[in-house]
Amino acid sequence: MGVMQLRRRGFLALLAVAWLGLAGHGQAETRLRVERLEIVASTGPVAFQVEIADNDASREQGLMFRKSLGPDKGMLFDFKRPQETAFWMKNTLIPLDILYIAADGRIVSIARNAVPYSEVPIPSGGVVLGVLEIAGGRAAQLGIYPGDRVKHRIFKGG
Repeated sequence: MGVMQLRRRGFLALLAVAWLGLAGHGQAETRLRVERLEIVASTGPVAFQVEIADNDASREQGLMFRKSLGPDKGMLFDFKRPQETAFWMKNTLIPLDILYIAADGRIVSIARNAVPYSEVPIPSGGVVLGVLEIAGGRAAQLGIYPGDRVKHRIFKGG
């Protein structure tokens, strides 16, 4: 076998490995915009760096297949218009706190420690503009409750 044939085979093998890496879960992880978000809890303000899921594809992918989520990280789902919604944990590997947020930034409800892989819908319990997912247990640790305010550009006064 000549040098060119070895190089070609090596290149093809490298392409196959790269393709398999992208196809790992049938989902390629996309890079989303990261922004600062603040929650004004009774214990004081708490800041998070959140990925913004503001289109159908990013909202559908959410935090599925993620193996970890830092204590000051999260994902903010922007629905663009107020609506009732429900989330589930299909293909989500880690427990999450799911905060449902009205257009004025008020937290409507919190699903605490949502169970990984569950396909049971978790309803918002009211009309919301956004949903914030953070690591399971963080809302309790930080003293975050329904009625607290979320400050971010998508919410009025945020």
